[in-house]
Amino acid sequence: MNIILIGIPGAGKSTQGNLLSKQLKIPYLSTGHIFRQIASEKTKWGRFVKETMTSGLLIPDKETIEIVAEYLRRPEYKRGYLLDGFPRNIYQAKRFRAEITAAFYLKVPDKEALWRIAGRADEGRTDDTVSAVKKRIEIFHEHTEPILEMYREKKQLIEVDGTRDIRNINEFILKRLGKRMGKNGLSNWKRSRKILLAIVGLSGAGKTEAAGFFREKNLPIISFSNIINDYIDQNKLKHTEAVHKKLRIEFREKYGMESMAVLNKSKIEEEFKDSSIVVIEGLYSWEEYLYLRKEFPRIKLFLIALHADKRVRYKRVSVRKYRRGLSGPDRDLHELSNLHKGAPIAFADFNVFNNGTMKSLYENLEEVYRQIFYGIG
Repeated sequence: MNIILIGIPGAGKSTQGNLLSKQLKIPYLSTGHIFRQIASEKTKWGRFVKETMTSGLLIPDKETIEIVAEYLRRPEYKRGYLLDGFPRNIYQAKRFRAEITAAFYLKVPDKEALWRIAGRADEGRTDDTVSAVKKRIEIFHEHTEPILEMYREKKQLIEVDGTRDIRNINEFILKRLGKRMGKNGLSNWKRSRKILLAIVGLSGAGKTEAAGFFREKNLPIISFSNIINDYIDQNKLKHTEAVHKKLRIEFREKYGMESMAVLNKSKIEEEFKDSSIVVIEGLYSWEEYLYLRKEFPRIKLFLIALHADKRVRYKRVSVRKYRRGLSGPDRDLHELSNLHKGAPIAFADFNVFNNGTMKSLYENLEEVYRQIFYGIG
């Protein structure tokens, strides 16, 4: 199901796009998302997009079509997508070869859209100024509006009264797609295979923040480190590197190098009763990875490795409120050598670099999430 959302700024495309994405289980994306992702990749198109955007120029139509078409061939979009911001003009629309299920045009008067944008500014969103939005609306009427007739002739255009409330608009779109929200929600495809995501990384790389991202997706999180943290808190011990190291060794002497996986096995099984995806925060050893593969042979196991420069990691840990200071060269060496953490990091299915802001981390994780959630059956 390939859907295009069309409308002036403030028409509600992103609101409906994100809502429909959850309901239809297909990703919502814009050309902005595509260009930012491509620009971060070390490919021919990545260098082209980065240089063009850095110079302040627009990506030319011909290259935009090629980039978008190539990007949408990725596995996570094989079931479909909700596309916002493309095509922007009749040239792009005529040369975009993808099969389109429907093009929804959210009709909103210019004045209504400007009021909505002004409301965003009142809420602290300063990315849209009134003058900038007026210019973008003018560009839409001049360049994007002509594509409506093309989709109308192909009987793909569906006009939506964008002044109605969010729920009514959503119900109208679903009805036109042959869907409806029932007492038990929307009838969706069911995942044919369960997935176990294991986050791995050295201290301060951002494992807790990554777990927070997946928690916002309503996925259950099982923290391997909680075994030791809870033991320390319950026994009123101090969170020092010496105490943590001593307990890590004791647990592994008792349960083996796969100890954290062994101790959390029943929790993982319990979470899979209600969820098709379970996330592990802080897998430690290669033996834990092998144990999980052996104990859950019918479940697809992915390793997500978080990376950050040493100076960045050490600074993060030095200022956090809980378990402050549990990092440094000695801890790194202990985790890599004694806890065998190096192997799962090296063997990771996805590598996420986290030297920047929380926003950039979440953007990188969103790309990983889409590949896993939409790309795996």
